[in-house]
Amino acid sequence: MTTVARVVLDSPLPQLDRLFDYRVPAELEDDCVPGVRVKVPLRTGARMSDAYVVELVSEGDWPGELSPVEQVVSPVPVLAPEIWSLARAVADRAAGVASDVLRLAVPPRQVRAEKAWLARDTGWSPSPVAAPPVTGYAEGALEALVADRGRAAVAAVPHPVALTPAPGSAAASGAAGPSAATAASGATGTAPDGPASAVWVPGWAATIAQAAAHAVAAERSAVVAVPDFRDVTDLERALHAVLPAERVVRFDAKQTNGQRAAALLRARTHAVVAIGNRTAAYAPATELGLIAMWDDGDASFVEPRAPYVHTRDVALVRAAQSGAGLLFVSHARSTDVQRLVELQWLQDVAPYRVPTPKVIPTVQQSGAEGFAAQARIPSTAWRAAREASQHGPVLVQVASPGFGTGLVCAECGERAHCRVCGGPLGQPHRGATPQCRFCGALAVGFRCPTCGNGTVKPVGQGAQRTADELGRAFPGTRIVVADGSRPLDEVPARPSVVVATRGAEPSVPGGFACVLLLDGDRMLAREGLRVQEDVLRFWTGAAAKGAPGAEVYLVGIGGKLATAMALWRLDGPAHDELVDRRALHFPPAVRVATLTGTDEAVTAAVEALGDATVGAVLGPVPVPEDPVPGTVRAIVRFPYAHGAEVAATLKAEVIRRSSTRRVLPGGNRRRAAPALRVRLDDVEPFTEV
Repeated sequence: MTTVARVVLDSPLPQLDRLFDYRVPAELEDDCVPGVRVKVPLRTGARMSDAYVVELVSEGDWPGELSPVEQVVSPVPVLAPEIWSLARAVADRAAGVASDVLRLAVPPRQVRAEKAWLARDTGWSPSPVAAPPVTGYAEGALEALVADRGRAAVAAVPHPVALTPAPGSAAASGAAGPSAATAASGATGTAPDGPASAVWVPGWAATIAQAAAHAVAAERSAVVAVPDFRDVTDLERALHAVLPAERVVRFDAKQTNGQRAAALLRARTHAVVAIGNRTAAYAPATELGLIAMWDDGDASFVEPRAPYVHTRDVALVRAAQSGAGLLFVSHARSTDVQRLVELQWLQDVAPYRVPTPKVIPTVQQSGAEGFAAQARIPSTAWRAAREASQHGPVLVQVASPGFGTGLVCAECGERAHCRVCGGPLGQPHRGATPQCRFCGALAVGFRCPTCGNGTVKPVGQGAQRTADELGRAFPGTRIVVADGSRPLDEVPARPSVVVATRGAEPSVPGGFACVLLLDGDRMLAREGLRVQEDVLRFWTGAAAKGAPGAEVYLVGIGGKLATAMALWRLDGPAHDELVDRRALHFPPAVRVATLTGTDEAVTAAVEALGDATVGAVLGPVPVPEDPVPGTVRAIVRFPYAHGAEVAATLKAEVIRRSSTRRVLPGGNRRRAAPALRVRLDDVEPFTEV
């Protein structure tokens, strides 16, 4: 009987996005198993293609003679069956190609990692895990959700938590040392008034770690996705306090391909907690019991490569396929999760009698007059910060990095722009050469095009300028700047002032003694669909880094947002925003598809959809920033119930148009662009940067 291998080709071409049948030669039958890498011929065999074996059958669908599998690249199965099902479903949902998803899920081959996995001790088994209680919530609430594999939107504990290392955990055995950033900053991980053995972590990290430990205790794996490297570090520290080191596997963007390959194979051997960024959602699991996401509204979860799937959607698809529990943990809930809560698809879970941050909106205070009312830091916040800086660290959140928010001509006040790309100029620090914020070009010998003057001056106040001013106002106090160019995981719990841009705030054992939230009006001034959601995430993330009882001053903001922050009722803004989105037929009330390409191709794709859209189609309109002349864009809105139909129709249009290529001016065929590009659930057209 002939054995037939059904393989998925490692090709981005949409017309090849299906399973192909190949005959397995007798000499390869032992090694050709589902999940292995193989090489197969295309057409006449003159060209070989990489592929993965998805399944083996006794008979193929092709009635003629089948081409043989040319080579089994490695006998190690790297594509788990559940990951193939996930990749196929995710690609179909996004009208994409499954091989593009597999590039995220399976790293390139690493021979050393495969040899180590083949030589492993198959008789070894990890020690059992005792599940700790999930602190901060009603007794047994989250434990029951994890045990029953339920689905919930969880409000995070809004302050740092001290975890006592469990017996046998990595922290108790010394297997988890301090991170390099922690060691460099001098932080010890213990607050001055905390127990000597306590591990201080953010409240959300403690909650996820304890919930994941319950899954591992039942010998089920957990997958946790977080936005950036700081969150990975915090979560790993929390997991090492409750689990042995061999139970925690990282899938981090900072890892090498060898480390990623070793982590993938290790996750398939026993129940572990796989943590990391976007790619962690595709981590294999022996038996998946829990999927968790921290701060799903963060823009880092949007995959920048085709098929551009948000990690939240990957988690939803995987939970539906595997039956695993699903937790979305956050301070300020996204409108996408709020929609699922209002549909009662997710259960709403809040902390039980946990102290919330003491948020003080300064615009609701009276007594400031004259210049004091216009000060960037009100007098009450200034006095609180000065007093707190005497005995602990103070966090000051600002909107922008660098010295100023921009540069203007010192003579006429005209905004200074780059001569290369036209972007705004800025200065990373006082006296530095002006540099473009977009392309990075240095503006040496700048001359104002309006008056010809050659000197510029900064406007606005970035992180560095704020630090300089606070250094003069707080003599003798250590000033620390944390931003994208100077990342910090943690700072020590001693007197200091930390000036951080939004999202770059470091952690402090025990929490900050005081928190100032500046530039809120500037953050809200940007036009976009998710501006309010993003700003609330920035504010709550910084406020939650304060110690219990620490004062948090929200400067210059009033109205509903200030009230929601002061009362820590953060589901209200998400509900109000969702009501407005429903009235306007904007996501996430509806799904959207962005069609980009030639006018003829975009128009034909819209016509092919028929009556599946909601309301009027937005466009087509020209896209001036696209490098291909004549490119247009249309935005199609459609209900969730029609998602599969719309995705299949648009993918069929992409396949039909894939043979038509346009060459950019200059005759370079390598720059040929597709006639139609499709991206589902993209909010970028609704946002002004």
